[in-house]
Amino acid sequence: MATKKISKLQQSEQRLAYLLLVPTFLILFIVAIYPLGTVFYNSLTDKKFASNQPVSFIGLQNYRDLLSIKIKELPPVVDQATGNQMLDAETGELVYERPIDVLPREPVRYRDLNQFNLFGKRYVVGATDREFILSIGDTLQFTVITVVIETILGLGIALALNSKFPGRSVMRAIMLVPWAIPTAVSSRMWEWMLNPTRTGFFNVVFQKLSIGNGQIPFLVKETWQLPAMIAIDVWKTTPFMALLLLAGLQMIPKNLYEAADVDGAGKIRQFFAITLPLLRPTLAVALVFRTLDAVRVFDLFQIVLQKRKYSMASFAYYQLIDGQAMGYSSAASVVIFLIITLFAIAYIKALGVDTE
Repeated sequence: MATKKISKLQQSEQRLAYLLLVPTFLILFIVAIYPLGTVFYNSLTDKKFASNQPVSFIGLQNYRDLLSIKIKELPPVVDQATGNQMLDAETGELVYERPIDVLPREPVRYRDLNQFNLFGKRYVVGATDREFILSIGDTLQFTVITVVIETILGLGIALALNSKFPGRSVMRAIMLVPWAIPTAVSSRMWEWMLNPTRTGFFNVVFQKLSIGNGQIPFLVKETWQLPAMIAIDVWKTTPFMALLLLAGLQMIPKNLYEAADVDGAGKIRQFFAITLPLLRPTLAVALVFRTLDAVRVFDLFQIVLQKRKYSMASFAYYQLIDGQAMGYSSAASVVIFLIITLFAIAYIKALGVDTE
């Protein structure tokens, strides 16, 4: 009898648990699954934003237009008189056919993305949407570099603030100031400091130090744009990483370090044997959150660079607002989602959080 009563009690508890999960799944469906499903569906259509135009199902056409890439060999331009390949009169380099004459134009046009040499031959990489492919490359570079720098600096700051010293509370508060400033404000502030004339803070300082002529085009020249975005983001977001890692450090029991001191383990050995292994779950969470923000970065590129250089998110924005191409913009958003998912899975697998 007692066993039957226990069994009935367990069954009642399971039913209650299932009933309590219903509101949870309902909220999850409303705030996450349904909106995400809508984006996925729109990406398979030619839907226009703020338009009464009929919507047609076009399958994966938006993805093909976004991501299609072709590599074609560029034939050399031969001098008819000598039979040899022609040389450029100004640069002395070998002359090849124009990419526009080699890349396909039908059924969609491919635009020159990049060129490279391989085994003595010249090749051109063409893309149906050159701006989106470039935005993927720029966003991934931005993500990898900023996350690595911010993780290293954030861990260093967290380790310093986790130790006892006079004024620690004040330093913790000061550390959060860059992160607390709204992105719109900090972006405008950095835009002024990176001004490509002598009114810009960095150009004035560099000129005083005899570095450059005071007119370094930080936000105009393409080679400087991405490093400028990285510098702004590192300054603003490193405190966020430090805050997360500091919380993880304070959860590590102090008696482990005391035991390590008794055993004669140095600070470096303690870091690799105690701190880093126990910090892995917190580090994984911090990396996922920071990578998610970096991959979908929008406001920084939008405010500082506008259309001079796109992130994936700003590209999707302009496709939606300027081009009214909701289906096309949704496809770009799905690509962002998939990249974030791959990063999250890679972090969890690499740090071994799923086996904890």
